[in-house]
Amino acid sequence: MATKDMYKDRSRIIQGVFILAAAFLVLSALNIQVIDPEYRERAQATTVNKYTLYPSRGLIYDRNGKLLVINNAIYDLKVTYKQLDPAMDTMHLCRILDIDRKTFEKNVKPNFRSARYSKSVPFVFMSKISAQTCAALQEVLYKFPGFSLQLRNVRGYPHQNAAHVLGYLSEVNSKQIEASDGKYQGGDYIGSTGLESYYEEELRGRKGTKFILKDNLGRNVGPFKGGAQDSAAVSGLDLISSLDIDLQAYGESLLKNKTGSIVAIEPSTGEILSMVSAPTYDPNLLTINRDRGKAFNYLLQDSLKPFLDRSIMAEYPPGSIFKTLVALAGMEEGTMRANTGHACSGGYNYNGTIRGCHNHVAPYNVGIALEHSCNTYFFQEFRKIVDQNGFYNPEPGLDAFVDYCYQFGLGKPLGVDLPNESDGNVPTTDYYDRLYPKDAGGWKSPTIMSVGIGQGEIQMTTLQMANLAAIIANEGYYYIPHLVRGFRPASRQIDTRFREKKTIPVNTTFYPAIAGGMRRVVRTGTASHVDIPDIEICGKTGTSQNPHGKDHSVFFAFAPRENPKIAIAVYVEHGIWGATYAAPIASLMIEKYLKGTIAENRIPMQNKMMDADLLADNP
Repeated sequence: MATKDMYKDRSRIIQGVFILAAAFLVLSALNIQVIDPEYRERAQATTVNKYTLYPSRGLIYDRNGKLLVINNAIYDLKVTYKQLDPAMDTMHLCRILDIDRKTFEKNVKPNFRSARYSKSVPFVFMSKISAQTCAALQEVLYKFPGFSLQLRNVRGYPHQNAAHVLGYLSEVNSKQIEASDGKYQGGDYIGSTGLESYYEEELRGRKGTKFILKDNLGRNVGPFKGGAQDSAAVSGLDLISSLDIDLQAYGESLLKNKTGSIVAIEPSTGEILSMVSAPTYDPNLLTINRDRGKAFNYLLQDSLKPFLDRSIMAEYPPGSIFKTLVALAGMEEGTMRANTGHACSGGYNYNGTIRGCHNHVAPYNVGIALEHSCNTYFFQEFRKIVDQNGFYNPEPGLDAFVDYCYQFGLGKPLGVDLPNESDGNVPTTDYYDRLYPKDAGGWKSPTIMSVGIGQGEIQMTTLQMANLAAIIANEGYYYIPHLVRGFRPASRQIDTRFREKKTIPVNTTFYPAIAGGMRRVVRTGTASHVDIPDIEICGKTGTSQNPHGKDHSVFFAFAPRENPKIAIAVYVEHGIWGATYAAPIASLMIEKYLKGTIAENRIPMQNKMMDADLLADNP
């Protein structure tokens, strides 16, 4: 009897298990078929497509809030090869896109052996489609299974200026993709030059992702899992630059039909107000459009090298503006004083060789020597620095002088927030030992004394020249010149290195004598014709010798003398004398920035600078 009851209990347990299993299967089927829509969608869908959402790239403004770089919409037409309908009207699509059948066949069948393409993953059929073409295509896109449109943003430029500063975008290459850790993929664009390159991380933003269910005809069913796995694109930061676009445009007009550069800095902050390189080009030529390649190749092949940013990449002998540094180093080393004088009879005679000078009064102090740019004075003062340990032991003296050059930001990049800044060149003891080997007689101070007047082997960028003017204006300190003032949102701060004051190891009491001499240059000296009565400009002319043609015109300055607002350097290739082109251009730039307009009596000077065509004179 007990055995029979035991079997009945087991039977009930087995029946219960089967009932529970059947109930679970029924509920699961109910959930799949009725309750959960995801499974209904999956039943209808054959694939899930992943779409990249591209962020808006950050905008760029000038210091006064004027837009310099904006975003314009263009579209990429993508295609999924496996979803193409062989019966679709391809000629209709070709007419909308303004392409022929051969181009269609080429674009629709790329090299699928490449890792970049897959027959089941959307790839770019045609890029850079205008908004107008996109509008026409959207109305009939349903007729072309497998095709989809994707919005992209490309750069636009409300002003035709500052091309070198702003830079341009280019399509990423394979090396950049590999090094990006997934940030970039084929067809993406990246900043190649200028601010676009330097601040790529801030401007780029972050991509988003959208997953879409497709049915077996390639039609959208809806978001996958209700969009739970989607992520929104995050726009890049807006960049507020230090440029004054009106001053920049004015500088470009003054350097029209010339080669050279202008750099203007706010001395108290290191912010760059203007950075002109000539010849330049309209940045709109290099926006991402279908004509970009032709424009790029044209500029690349131009013999005047418009892609070369002469403000930070070209290295020039500074000429006589370098005499200010020689004087400061000499006073700090104790080899001269502000009232040191020298005789000058129109040239410097050494061993029967006369190096020419200008006809001027005797330079009985450093101010008069700067006023008349006396070569004799600075040949001797440079030699005194080099020879302070004896004529036959010039190395320690030169080493000391070289150190001053480094402290003033020469011989190495200043660290501006642009790529490809050049070093310039400060000739060292090792440099001259290689150039003049000891077994061939070696070198002494007379061998290298042309450095004392900014010639010989010394080379500077225009940015370094402007920064030297800023140091004198500040009486012994500077901030690294930079082009960024801030970002939006303001939570992102500019690099702290741009806020660090760099102090020069030269006694501040020596600077007034140099500034006074520079004021004499503009008031009564070699640049008196560019003086502005109500603006105290302190400047220095320079003529940079050029063995390959006409000499170069150089000028640097700051203004006003008290509480200076602008420091500037102008370099005009083949401009002959510093007073001929560089000084007038700098004076006009100063007036434009400090006053906003040019006085009527100076309009003829402005017109003369704008109309001068040095390219025709120096083809």
